[in-house]
Amino acid sequence: MMKAFFKERLVYFFAVILTMAAGLASRHFGELLPDFVREHFGDALWAAMIYFGIRMIWINRSKELALIVSLLFSWAVECSQMIQTPWLNEVRSTLLGALILGRGFLVMDLLRYAVGILCVYGMDRYFLRNKKAR
Repeated sequence: MMKAFFKERLVYFFAVILTMAAGLASRHFGELLPDFVREHFGDALWAAMIYFGIRMIWINRSKELALIVSLLFSWAVECSQMIQTPWLNEVRSTLLGALILGRGFLVMDLLRYAVGILCVYGMDRYFLRNKKAR
């Protein structure tokens, strides 16, 4: 039982790492990607990473709760970009700060986050169903 508990956490940990790597790659190699991918995938992958991180931490909670919490968290971070204080802007001006907190509020980002989270939620449900069938 305990072994399966850690195995599932490890799966989500690797999902976080892979999603993070894909998101960073989409930013770094953006000029090589189609315009649609360059414009939308980075934000969707960021939100997907949040979902996987929440699943890793709350392994025994429902996937639906992870979906809701990750969506609310992502949207809260996006809405926080409307707060423009000198110290927060200073944090956002760094590479790490920009990657985590973003720079400016965009309504489109809310949709990108929702799509990214819904996609990985669907993958999560699909793979769990197939795991149970085995």
